[in-house]
Amino acid sequence: MEEIRPFESTTTINKTLAKNYVANVFSLMFTALIISGLAAVWFATDEMKTWIISPVTGSFTTFGWITMFSPLALVFLMGMGLQKFNVKTLLAIFLAYSTLTGISLSTIFSVYSTSSIATTFFISSMTFGVMATAGYTTKTDLTKMGSLLFMGLIGIVIASLVNIFLGNGMLDIIISIIGVLVFTGLTAYDVQKIKEIGMVTDQKSEMGQKLMIMGALTLYLDFINLFLMLLRLFGNRD
Repeated sequence: MEEIRPFESTTTINKTLAKNYVANVFSLMFTALIISGLAAVWFATDEMKTWIISPVTGSFTTFGWITMFSPLALVFLMGMGLQKFNVKTLLAIFLAYSTLTGISLSTIFSVYSTSSIATTFFISSMTFGVMATAGYTTKTDLTKMGSLLFMGLIGIVIASLVNIFLGNGMLDIIISIIGVLVFTGLTAYDVQKIKEIGMVTDQKSEMGQKLMIMGALTLYLDFINLFLMLLRLFGNRD
């Protein structure tokens, strides 16, 4: 723990700790996003896309299916292994997750124009930044809002699964609109939660570093889902 200097209030110390903690969480998140971006662009090239989609059948290859479903398995693995895994193992899983997610996201380049992907990414970044700032600076307790947003998230998952079989275009638009609202709200809520954890956690401890990685994963998921929802609404299909 950092040494408390004379005449320096506990509140000031806590704010400084929280600021450093949140900054480290965002650094991990941005690192994961860079890895995902590079993987997505690489596997979108003509030489690599055949690893994901078979040029003969036009369907996913075995590797393609692995990249689609393994990230979800890794998220559950990280959650269940928080106490069991050490920091290096948890970080390695997180980086593997971001790589596989990036590879799976390479398929969007076959559906949407590159310009609309870039534009949507910029809009997502601005929206995420505004909501993250709001979550960090607000003095309002967002706990109740977080509970409602989590219920909305469950509704989105259920509706999305149902719409896989229905294929209803209007329902897809509604899900995307609600999804944008939910993930913008979750961004503010999660940043506030991470800030509060940073005020009471020794980030140099093993558990503090583990929670830092899990916080980065949470914000990564918020951003990626916000981006995908906006892309479904505003992306121009090739």
